[in-house]
Amino acid sequence: METIFDIGRPGKRAFSLPDLDVPGKKLSDLIPSELLRRKPPVLPEVSEGEIARHFTNLSNMNFGVDTVFYPLGSCTMKYNPKINEVIAGLNGFTNIHPYQDESQVQGALELMYELAKWLAEIGGVKKVSLQPAAGAHGELTGMAMIRSYHEHNGNVRSKVIIPDSAHGTNPATAAMLGYKVVQVPSDKYGGVDLSALERLLDEEVAAIFLTNPNTLGIFDKNIVKVNEMVHSVGALSYCDGANLNAILGKSRPGDMGFDVMHFNLHKTFSTPHGGGGPGAGPVGVGEVLEPFLPVPIIEKDESLHAYYLIYDRPLSIGRMRAFYGNFSVLVKAYCYIKSLGREGLDKVSDIAVLNANYVRSKLRDTYTLPYDVPCMHEFVLSADKQKKVGVKATDIAKRLLDFHIHPPTIYFPLIVEEALMIEPTETESLANLDSFVHALKQIAKEVEENPDILREAPHTTPVSRFNEAEAARHPRLRWLPGKADSQDKVA
Repeated sequence: METIFDIGRPGKRAFSLPDLDVPGKKLSDLIPSELLRRKPPVLPEVSEGEIARHFTNLSNMNFGVDTVFYPLGSCTMKYNPKINEVIAGLNGFTNIHPYQDESQVQGALELMYELAKWLAEIGGVKKVSLQPAAGAHGELTGMAMIRSYHEHNGNVRSKVIIPDSAHGTNPATAAMLGYKVVQVPSDKYGGVDLSALERLLDEEVAAIFLTNPNTLGIFDKNIVKVNEMVHSVGALSYCDGANLNAILGKSRPGDMGFDVMHFNLHKTFSTPHGGGGPGAGPVGVGEVLEPFLPVPIIEKDESLHAYYLIYDRPLSIGRMRAFYGNFSVLVKAYCYIKSLGREGLDKVSDIAVLNANYVRSKLRDTYTLPYDVPCMHEFVLSADKQKKVGVKATDIAKRLLDFHIHPPTIYFPLIVEEALMIEPTETESLANLDSFVHALKQIAKEVEENPDILREAPHTTPVSRFNEAEAARHPRLRWLPGKADSQDKVA
């Protein structure tokens, strides 16, 4: 594709400005001389139509959820309704200020109060803070409360148990709070190995940190037993809520015995996910951790039907973020839950689980299925059979781009060799799922007949394979005259 400089020609203009109409003034009189350019900037000279077409064509090259099927396991990259974006952009939401008096922002406080109540009901927890700005930030908040709980009880502990299939942020969060991370292996069904867990539990364990369903897409049938064992040594249980869309309306982490969990609003409840945010990771807690929630907490005066903020909480871990959370994200999540209601949320998990099991059943004989049990919202295949003939998971991922499909997560979780982690989500049609299955079966056939097609893929994208280490260390993010040939090869 041509750069915008290739399109440009001297003398073309995309705009016309009137002459300066300040009487007796020149432009140099209005702008300090040290801020004036000595020579014109090196900019392309193009028409307005050429600008519009160029950047529209560039945007269409993006592989995003608005353009292609995006089965990225563990991240719930689903299509979200645009109406919620419109609502979050209404003046009443965007033109308020966090320093306004409570009496002037009753609508915003009511929205956040109701959202927190709904999330508490969905998660089976007592109280929710909306403050954390992302899932990992929610983890940090939850684990900070666990640490404060043990310190308050005069029982400082040193270890956190984390399954070998965990999200990478889980051990990182525990380590950030000064805990030693102890890994517990999975059993043959993909759940926590109870015998191994029993050997690891002692009075130095502060918590277990896990996801249910886990990153293999498997619901741990022993989860109540796991939490009972953890509680028996005085430790607490943390649920990473990243996979909540698999169990909406079906089961609640609080009912499974978890003491604290975070909700990824940007995964489960209709807010864009990816590109660095914004996200939101509200944290819900059971009774033992409720006093430690960050401040402020939103409460309601039933007699006045008014909402207010409480800061006076002696055991609180304090603020985890300025003000009250990523408000626009909270608005979108509120709209999503309110529009779907109880029955709609229940249907979300129905379709998410149905879609994943459908795709899994179609591909189980084409690729290796390391854990042959029914999955929830996602599942993990292995390309170990393909690796035997020199084709890796990364080659399969690259080849999918030629089918105009975003690749799934690869090489995660780490306990599966050549992992392909697939989450169809609840927003995809049967036709899209069948197209995806057909593409992966066609790729498996190419592995047998002409593996070089995969090793050299992708073939139809603006750039094919390049030196990824060089691109990461020395990215070229802008056009440089005379560098076009080398730019195409590197970044």
